[in-house]
Amino acid sequence: MELSGIVESLEQKTILVTGSTGFLAKLFVEKVLRVQPNVKRLFLLLRASDTNSALQRLHDEVIGKEVFKVLRDKYGDGLDSYISEKLIPVAGDIGSENLGVVDYSLREEMCREIDIIFNSAALTDFDERYDHALSTNTLGAKHVLDFAKQCPKLKMLLHVSTAYVAGEKEGLILENPFLLGETLNGTTGLDIEQEMKLVQERLNQLGAEEVTQKAQTLAMKDLGLERARMYGWPNTYVFTKAMGEMLLGHLKENIPLVIIRPTIITSTYKEPIPGWTEGLRTIDSLGVAYGKGKLPCFLGDPKSIIDLIPGDMVVNSIIVAMVTHMNQAGEFIYQVGSSIRNPTDFNKFQEYAFHYFSKNPLKNKSGMLVNVQRIAIFTDMDSFYRYVSIRYILPLKVFQLVNIAFCKYFQREYDNQNRKMAFVMRLVKLYKPYLFFKGVFDDLNTEKLRMAMEENHAEANMFCFDPRSIDWDDYFMNIHSPGVRKYVYKG
Repeated sequence: MELSGIVESLEQKTILVTGSTGFLAKLFVEKVLRVQPNVKRLFLLLRASDTNSALQRLHDEVIGKEVFKVLRDKYGDGLDSYISEKLIPVAGDIGSENLGVVDYSLREEMCREIDIIFNSAALTDFDERYDHALSTNTLGAKHVLDFAKQCPKLKMLLHVSTAYVAGEKEGLILENPFLLGETLNGTTGLDIEQEMKLVQERLNQLGAEEVTQKAQTLAMKDLGLERARMYGWPNTYVFTKAMGEMLLGHLKENIPLVIIRPTIITSTYKEPIPGWTEGLRTIDSLGVAYGKGKLPCFLGDPKSIIDLIPGDMVVNSIIVAMVTHMNQAGEFIYQVGSSIRNPTDFNKFQEYAFHYFSKNPLKNKSGMLVNVQRIAIFTDMDSFYRYVSIRYILPLKVFQLVNIAFCKYFQREYDNQNRKMAFVMRLVKLYKPYLFFKGVFDDLNTEKLRMAMEENHAEANMFCFDPRSIDWDDYFMNIHSPGVRKYVYKG
């Protein structure tokens, strides 16, 4: 594998970015603009009703973010002029044909100019509505591919997936592609067109029954989880992402295709700002809940590897893979994580949370500092269910017997607590596969990319994605946790 001139390879390239308001897309756009100011243009696809709305989203949700501070400091008052020259907001949606770009002349211009497509658009909720997840994560991938085939200058289509398309596998998980119709449990009959028909039939049925929007949403969520588990996937998100990979691999023809499968993406390690993040990601929601004193116990195997990778390292791997395989027909898969080269586990994560919030306590709603305590850890579902029964369900039943006869208020309170408990148990069921995850992700292809960069030390440093360089103690205590507090919790 030969690799040279990463920065030069981006010069005068036109890039289409989907999912432009997402975490990875913002990091990607910022990095490209920072290291290669002579990139020609970046078309940023944004879900919006028209160009003005797309432009407003670009300013509010992309370049207005703290992640662009380094560029802002570099260009000063000239940043707006530079941005308007390089970034073109496009109103559209990958869930639609032609990416939902209704302006024909703009669409023709994009097709003529685009050299690279970076597809990072996705719906990531584990129990997303099945119709919505299919539209974005599965059919959206096909729509992006169809658009790519209309671009005569296209040199690369890079698609961001997730390492967890592997489901609940144990042991070493290889960087292998999915075949069309392949399932994780061997169940036959997976047909993406039939899944689409099934969704439409269920929507028609719900429409005929005139159910509420809330009931329709719940039914669509349940359908997604049911179909995913039928074929061996733990949730709707990874199921629909796997089917998206299937369509890309099956229909790509001679399009150069790279699929990046990151593990759990965390805040930036170094660039452009250490610890930058946005939104409470899965692992961070646990940490903040603990810091607020709202996590009375923890469910999971303390020895289970938690495969984390900082967002800037993921973007670096994306750019390097993109440049490496330009104009190379074929499908190239890269799993980007840390479980092989520099693993950490749930036990260490809990220790980091305890030590950080002990030294840097959060405030509760009353403005009082929360004194965090070590919490009970349940290493199997049976012990967790026993705890929940004794600690919550039994008191609720007693509460009901004693109070309901006296006041309707208590009935409402009982119903409210019951709903909360049902919500918690639904979340536990969704996250269980990851709390007891026994797999590690092979990254041999990714390691080859790293090795190919070794001869050019400057670019190897500029585009570092080697998890062995991460000091987890320093990262969690001095970079990640302060970053989550600053950019997400804002406390």
